[in-house]
Amino acid sequence: MKQKIAIALDRDLLSFIDRQAQGNRSDYLNSPIAQERRKILEQETIAALQADIQDLEYQAEIAQWG
Repeated sequence: MKQKIAIALDRDLLSFIDRQAQGNRSDYLNSPIAQERRKILEQETIAALQADIQDLEYQAEIAQWG
Protein backbone atom coordinates (compact mmCIF):
# COMPACT_ATOMS: atom_id res chain seq x y z
CA MET A 1 0.00 0.00 0.00
CA LYS A 2 1.44 3.33 -1.01
CA GLN A 3 1.23 6.42 1.15
CA LYS A 4 1.90 9.98 0.08
CA ILE A 5 4.59 11.96 1.87
CA ALA A 6 6.08 15.39 1.40
CA ILE A 7 9.83 15.76 1.05
CA ALA A 8 12.13 18.62 0.14
CA LEU A 9 14.76 18.01 -2.53
CA ASP A 10 17.44 20.20 -4.01
CA ARG A 11 16.35 21.55 -7.40
CA ASP A 12 19.23 19.76 -9.09
CA LEU A 13 18.13 16.42 -7.63
CA LEU A 14 14.51 16.95 -8.60
CA SER A 15 15.55 17.81 -12.16
CA PHE A 16 17.63 14.65 -12.27
CA ILE A 17 14.74 12.54 -10.97
CA ASP A 18 12.36 14.05 -13.50
CA ARG A 19 14.78 13.20 -16.34
CA GLN A 20 15.25 9.63 -15.14
CA ALA A 21 11.81 8.73 -13.79
CA GLN A 22 10.01 8.50 -17.13
CA GLY A 23 6.95 10.19 -15.66
CA ASN A 24 6.72 8.18 -12.44
CA ARG A 25 8.71 9.72 -9.61
CA SER A 26 7.22 7.38 -7.01
CA ASP A 27 8.30 4.19 -8.76
CA TYR A 28 11.71 5.66 -9.49
CA LEU A 29 12.30 6.51 -5.83
CA ASN A 30 10.67 3.35 -4.43
CA SER A 31 12.98 1.03 -6.35
CA PRO A 32 16.37 1.94 -4.81
CA ILE A 33 14.82 2.30 -1.36
CA ALA A 34 13.30 -1.19 -1.61
CA GLN A 35 16.67 -2.57 -2.77
CA GLU A 36 18.43 -0.95 0.18
CA ARG A 37 15.81 -2.34 2.57
CA ARG A 38 16.30 -5.86 1.16
CA LYS A 39 20.08 -5.50 1.51
CA ILE A 40 19.81 -4.38 5.14
CA LEU A 41 17.31 -7.13 6.03
CA GLU A 42 19.62 -9.70 4.46
CA GLN A 43 22.58 -8.38 6.47
CA GLU A 44 20.52 -8.44 9.67
CA THR A 45 19.37 -12.00 8.96
CA ILE A 46 22.94 -13.15 8.35
CA ALA A 47 24.09 -11.45 11.58
CA ALA A 48 21.27 -13.12 13.55
CA LEU A 49 22.10 -16.53 12.10
CA GLN A 50 25.78 -16.05 12.90
CA ALA A 51 24.84 -15.13 16.47
CA ASP A 52 22.71 -18.28 16.69
CA ILE A 53 25.67 -20.38 15.57
CA GLN A 54 27.76 -18.89 18.40
CA ASP A 55 25.04 -19.46 21.02
CA LEU A 56 25.85 -22.85 22.55
CA GLU A 57 22.64 -22.93 24.61
CA TYR A 58 20.59 -22.35 21.47
CA GLN A 59 22.55 -25.02 19.59
CA ALA A 60 21.91 -27.53 22.40
CA GLU A 61 18.20 -26.78 22.28
CA ILE A 62 18.13 -27.35 18.51
CA ALA A 63 20.01 -30.62 18.94
CA GLN A 64 17.21 -31.84 21.23
CA TRP A 65 14.64 -31.32 18.46
CA GLY A 66 16.29 -33.76 16.08
